[in-house]
Amino acid sequence: MNDGGKSVGDGLRLLQVDAFAAEPFRGNPAAVCFLDAPRDDSWLSAVAAEMNLSETAFLTPRHGTFGLRWFTPTVEVPLCGHATLASAHAIWEEGVADGPIVFETLSGQLRAERDDGWIRLDFPARSATEAELPPALAAALGCTPRLHVKASGFHLVEVESAERVRALSPDLAQLGPLGEEGVIVTSVGDNGHDFVSRVFAPGLGIDEDPVTGAAHCILAPFWISRLGRLELNGFQASARGGEVRVRMSGPSADRVQILGQAVTTLRGSLVV
Repeated sequence: MNDGGKSVGDGLRLLQVDAFAAEPFRGNPAAVCFLDAPRDDSWLSAVAAEMNLSETAFLTPRHGTFGLRWFTPTVEVPLCGHATLASAHAIWEEGVADGPIVFETLSGQLRAERDDGWIRLDFPARSATEAELPPALAAALGCTPRLHVKASGFHLVEVESAERVRALSPDLAQLGPLGEEGVIVTSVGDNGHDFVSRVFAPGLGIDEDPVTGAAHCILAPFWISRLGRLELNGFQASARGGEVRVRMSGPSADRVQILGQAVTTLRGSLVV
């Protein structure tokens, strides 16, 4: 593993990667910045705001692992799937490491491995608890969900069909204060997918997240328990769209394997 931090002109190496995508301009774009040393939070926040993507990942090489932090344009988040996928892709593509990767994060150790043309992430599962639907949430969504659950700062609502998921046009101003991490809307899938979803997080500065790995830490156990299979194919039905495969793992199904693909669309140096 090399140091990974420097790029052309002694700037910091910076990539933009479309995660959960097999081709450019699909999935969820993330910036990946290779640091040569830890930086203060105000600098990290300023860079993420400058990138103006749903997430910017900051990598700091350690002894055999990588420190990894994720920032939206407005806040740091404790867990982000697509920017972790993008980070693993960037590390391998840039030759910084070759084998399986261990990330040290606010959510503990996360692992990434290659898996037959896909990238497999090992994440903590997030259990959901059925809860009374806040009237303000139904009003913001413009529909009455079949089921509402809470999990780790997310609201998850199940609606009656994939068509309903795609057709939703929520009131984002009302939605923003209702979820710390966001609102997941989901249903049984169509077009060969086991389930579909969309994720709205205006409270984090993200009106609609194109594809959300962290949400699948909830969606995986939610749908696996209902459909009775340990491996499912999901589709996040945003304008960009993204394919996500999920599997349950761990001694007590306390881990989720999230699989996706990734494509680099921009490579350069951060010179400030």
